[in-house]
Amino acid sequence: MKKIFIALAMFAMALTVSAQSSDTPFEKGKVYVGAGFSGLNLNYNSKSKWNLDIDARGGYFIQDNWMLLGEFLWGIRTEADNAFLLGAGARYYIVQNGLYLGAGARYARQGKDYNDFVPNVNIGYAYFLNHYVTIEPELYFDISTKSFKDYSGVGLRVTLGVYFD
Repeated sequence: MKKIFIALAMFAMALTVSAQSSDTPFEKGKVYVGAGFSGLNLNYNSKSKWNLDIDARGGYFIQDNWMLLGEFLWGIRTEADNAFLLGAGARYYIVQNGLYLGAGARYARQGKDYNDFVPNVNIGYAYFLNHYVTIEPELYFDISTKSFKDYSGVGLRVTLGVYFD
């Protein structure tokens, strides 16, 4: 009887491990599309009093839990010209519940006189509303190479994301 119980327990564990490792939302080959906003005084740098950034993102999982991203941002500024940013980066999903770390770099252009290379790091959480759609709050830190003091900043971004099979 003890041997039958052990065999059933091992079979149940094998099924559980198989179920957990298949069809995760962050599998190799999946595609990600997102749109979001930041600003609204949820970020800070010394040159900008009020701004709103609207972004569009696309990504592809090159391996389980590793996503490459491309993004385009349009920034509305009250005391300066609007900004356009084009960038690329990567995300690593730490655990299957949606916590991720990200890093990337952007080219920023604002008016005729401001061009900048802006590396950034972020941490966020992909909260699934259903199997495909997420709301992703994210804390970020943008590092200006033109003037760290004036143009680097921290903030909060909220993105609506969709993960496709």
